Amino acid sequence: MTELLGSSTALLVAGGVIVVMIGLLVWLIMKNRRNTFATPLERATFATLHTVALAAPSLREGLSPNSAAFALPYLRQLLDTCALAMTDNRGTTLAWDGDADQHEPDVRSLADQVISTGRQQVLSHTALSCEHPNCAVRGIVVVPLETDGAIVGTLAALTTSTAGPVLLRASAEVARYVSSQLELAELDESRARLNRAEVRALRAQISPHFVYNALTTIASFIRTDPVRARELLIEFADFTRYSFRTAGEYTTLQDELTNIERYVRLEKARFGNRLNIKLQIAPEVLSVVLPFLALQPLVENAVRHGLGGKPNGGTITITAENAGAECVIIVEDDGIGMDPARLHEDLDDAHQSGAHVGLGNVDDRMRSTFGDDFGLVVDTAPGEGMKITLRVPKFRAGIRV
Repeated sequence: MTELLGSSTALLVAGGVIVVMIGLLVWLIMKNRRNTFATPLERATFATLHTVALAAPSLREGLSPNSAAFALPYLRQLLDTCALAMTDNRGTTLAWDGDADQHEPDVRSLADQVISTGRQQVLSHTALSCEHPNCAVRGIVVVPLETDGAIVGTLAALTTSTAGPVLLRASAEVARYVSSQLELAELDESRARLNRAEVRALRAQISPHFVYNALTTIASFIRTDPVRARELLIEFADFTRYSFRTAGEYTTLQDELTNIERYVRLEKARFGNRLNIKLQIAPEVLSVVLPFLALQPLVENAVRHGLGGKPNGGTITITAENAGAECVIIVEDDGIGMDPARLHEDLDDAHQSGAHVGLGNVDDRMRSTFGDDFGLVVDTAPGEGMKITLRVPKFRAGIRV
C-alpha cells in the first residue's frame, strides 16, 4: 500500500511540476512580449502547451470512447494530420476525428499488428488501395499506447503526405504523452480502489470490537427494561445501516456526527455515567465533506483504549472549528493516555496486531484523499489522555458526497 501511494504521489507531484513549469513559461512569454507573441516560435510554443493542457483532463479519466472522442481533436492539432483515431487493446475503434474514415479497416488491421508485436506500424501510399473518390490519404502510422509495460490501445495518424521520419517521431511522442496520462488515470483508480478496500476493512474491524458488546448490552435490558432494549435495538440498526452503506466513499460532517451519537448512546448503555461526550461544533462546518467513517473510529479508539481502562471513566470532547479554507476537527479524551513511542509502534504494526487499527486506517485514508499534510496529529502521554486533530479542506476537486 505504501509503495502504491508513494508511486502515485511521485507521479502526481511530477505532473504538478510540469504544469507549474508550463504556466511559468507562458507567464514569462506574456510578460516579456507584453501579451503578444512576436516570433513564430513563441506562438507555436504557446499553442502546443495550450493544446496539451486541453487534452489532459479527458485522458486522466482513462481510455474510453468518451475520453478518446474528447481528446482526439486536440491531439490531431499537435500532429497536423487529416485524421486521427484511437483503438483499445482489442483493435476496436474507440473514436475517429477527421476525414478518411473509409480507411478504418486499414487502421484496425495495423492496430492488430501493433498489439501483437508491440511495435509501431506504417502503411505507405504504395500499399494503400482506396476506391473512395478524391481520397488524399498517402500514409498511415499506428503507434502503441502503454501503461506499466502493457499495451492498452493504439493511436493512428492518417496523413496526406508521405509518412516520413518526422510524423513517425511525432506520433511516437504524442503516444508517449497519452500513455503517461492514462497511467496517471490508472493510479487514480488504484488509489480509489485502495480507499474502498480500506473502508471495507474498517467495516470488518468494527464488527468484532463493537457488535458483540452492543448486542449483549441490549439483551441485558430485554427483561428488566424492554422499552430501553427496543430503543437501543433501533439505535443499533441505524448505526449498522450507516456503517455498512454502499453509497460513496465520502460523507458530511453532520452525518458522521449523527452516527457517532448513535454509537455513544449504545456505549453509554454499557458504561453508564462512566462515559460522557461533549460536542462543540461550528454550524458552518456541518456540510464539510470528509472520508466515510473518518470520525467514529477515533471515538471508538477513545472509548476502548482511553476510557475503557479508567475505573471512573471520563469524557470525550469533539470540536469542529472553521479555519478559513479548512475545517479543524479535534477528538479528545481524558483517559489513561499512552506512551507516544508505543503508539507509533502500534500504528506501524496495526494491520497485523489489530491495535489501534481504526486510527491507522483513518490516517491512511486522510493522507491518500487529501495528501500527506492532512494526516492525523496525535498528542498523548501516560495519564494525560489523548488528543487527535485532523484538518479537512473545505473544497477539493473530485471529493464530494
